[in-house]
Amino acid sequence: MHVTPKSPLEREHTMTRSKLRLEKPDWKALLADDADLMREIVRAAVTEVLEVEMTEALGAERGERSETRLGYRAGFYQRSLITRVGKLELRVPRDRDGRFSTQLFERYSRSEKALVGALAEMYVQGVSTRKVKAITEELCGHSFSASAISRINATLDESLAEFAQRRLEESYPYLICDARYERVREGGVIRSQAVLVAIGINHEGYRCVLGVELAARESSTSWKEFLVGLRERGLSGVELVVSDDHPGLRKGIAEILPEAAWQRCYVHFLRNALDHLPRKVTDDCLQELRWLYDRRNAAEAQRDLAAWLERWSSTYPRLCDWVEENISETLTFYRLPREHHRHIKSTNMLERFNEEVRRRTRVVRIFPSQESCLRLIRALAVETHEGWLEEHRYLNMALLAEQKKEQMRMIEQAA
Repeated sequence: MHVTPKSPLEREHTMTRSKLRLEKPDWKALLADDADLMREIVRAAVTEVLEVEMTEALGAERGERSETRLGYRAGFYQRSLITRVGKLELRVPRDRDGRFSTQLFERYSRSEKALVGALAEMYVQGVSTRKVKAITEELCGHSFSASAISRINATLDESLAEFAQRRLEESYPYLICDARYERVREGGVIRSQAVLVAIGINHEGYRCVLGVELAARESSTSWKEFLVGLRERGLSGVELVVSDDHPGLRKGIAEILPEAAWQRCYVHFLRNALDHLPRKVTDDCLQELRWLYDRRNAAEAQRDLAAWLERWSSTYPRLCDWVEENISETLTFYRLPREHHRHIKSTNMLERFNEEVRRRTRVVRIFPSQESCLRLIRALAVETHEGWLEEHRYLNMALLAEQKKEQMRMIEQAA
């Protein structure tokens, strides 16, 4: 059987693949230590991303002959990257002209830098413990001075300010607003600060973090200023706002976004319903109320609501009166395409973001300043925002456009 000899280029590719196979880690051995395994998985993934970036920058694969090639590889340099799974030692590719630059380190470690900066600032200001000092030294491999912290935070603050002040060039039919609280030290006194957050869904169906701001408290004034700030940055096209029933937020929405319909989060509504029930309820009253939000349309929901009121009005008259008076605010989502109902009838999407924030800020516990608090949360917001834009579309907004066209056709026919 005749075998065609391999060309020098093919032999080089074969040798490269063989070398890569030889350099693969012993996964079975690593399974004995979960931490080592996770570090190796992340290291391999980051290394692959760096190689892809270099290929795109040069316009050619390693060893590829191409007229469109923009440069040549020139080995590697060592770089350490601090991650949530530990310190990674990486071989970063470089080119002969020194033009290749990766944004991966900045993007991956932005929130880690904010967290480390906050912890280090606590230590320098004398408000931390030996445990905080140990954490910062473990994360970064050295102790911190005030000048080092300033350098870390200056670079971070510049990029975060650009994100916070960017123009909102596109329209956002859906807007979700909520707030959470963090403890911040001001003038030697620990105070709760409201973190106001707004997430929008654009006409392409992608989620975007539109704004993150601190306020002394969640008042109508603070929410109004927050929403005015979004308007001044270009927020437009809002058709529906989803939030809880906070009076200050409701008032701000009514004043600043009067053209938008309001969807009261049904999860918060069901929690509020507990205030109108005896402490110990063992029957299915609230579970049946919850089922109303899974109906196909508003007509079905209204029909089942009437049956629910008839069944429970004699047992829980106070609850039924309250539900009958307020539940319509939670059924606005039935105006939307059915495929959007699950995502838009509550603030759960924003709650998941807040859970990630809580997981990280729990490490700090008490922020040494408003700036450090906003820095960390905005860094997490940027990380989340970029991740959402790289994912698949959250909603198919073509369904909303088609529904609006159908409604217009029905109006024209009726006229």
